[in-house]
Amino acid sequence: MPSAISSITGTVGDTPLVRLCRVVPQGAAQILVKLESGNPTGSYKDRMALAIIEGAERSGALRPGRRVVEFTGGSTGSSLAFVCAVKGYPLSIVTSDAFSPEKLRTMRAFGADLTVLPSEGGQITPSLFDRMREEVGRIVEREDALWTDQFNNADALAGYERMGREILDQAAAGGATVDAFCAGVGTGGMLAGVAAALRSGGHPTRVVALEPATSPILTRGHGGPHRVEGIGTGMIPPLLTSDAYDEARTVDEDRARDLALPLARHEGVFAGTSSAVNVAGALELARELGPGRSVVTVAVDTGLKYLSGDLFGLGE
Repeated sequence: MPSAISSITGTVGDTPLVRLCRVVPQGAAQILVKLESGNPTGSYKDRMALAIIEGAERSGALRPGRRVVEFTGGSTGSSLAFVCAVKGYPLSIVTSDAFSPEKLRTMRAFGADLTVLPSEGGQITPSLFDRMREEVGRIVEREDALWTDQFNNADALAGYERMGREILDQAAAGGATVDAFCAGVGTGGMLAGVAAALRSGGHPTRVVALEPATSPILTRGHGGPHRVEGIGTGMIPPLLTSDAYDEARTVDEDRARDLALPLARHEGVFAGTSSAVNVAGALELARELGPGRSVVTVAVDTGLKYLSGDLFGLGE
């Protein structure tokens, strides 16, 4: 048996890569999904949060007892709350009622202080992110807090580059090459970090950025309201430079939401809306590439974060 791990932060990463079997049509490339629900908070954002906090510690920007602050739709907040709880830093989170109650409760469970801003009818809009960012500025000034600034913090890339290396090793162990990789864009850090690692592997990988069709900032230059938590912020994220990906595509939100339940019932992949967007984009690429090729994407979190909403159509 392996020895005990000295800190739970040591369990971040090394998540499985799983081949989809039943939702992929005949004549398509195989789809491999990185299951990030195995991280401590059930989200790929644990990688980013740990990399950012440890980067701030190394630089001296984060000293013992200093407050940390971030604005977030929930998964980043949950991950920061987890890391800050383990390391002993107080944390303030600015979020909104547009995001799932499970995520807000998780942040509170780890000890974060929450400021919850009202949304426009539960919609995620560019103006909502503007208001959250303004509130972060007030907390920084009032508390001398360290803003982790997830949209601009390059330390996040190191956490996601590790994910890319894991994908390369796991695909190769199964006799596959990574012909295409696709993922939705929020901060852009995951797509950029994974892409850097994949391209360093020597095999040409086609990298595709995905976004909701209702908020096509990368493809059409404007944002818009939608209900896909974690992506489609209405801004081009600074971490996602134009050379980080080969093309950007939109995914119909309703089509992605309709895919969440079949993923759970036919594949056992229990994940949220942005994960369904990722798989929907992967299915499109798999049809184009055809047999003998591999498309990789990410199930970024667990469906347990979305049970109170209508994603799975379960009712009461």
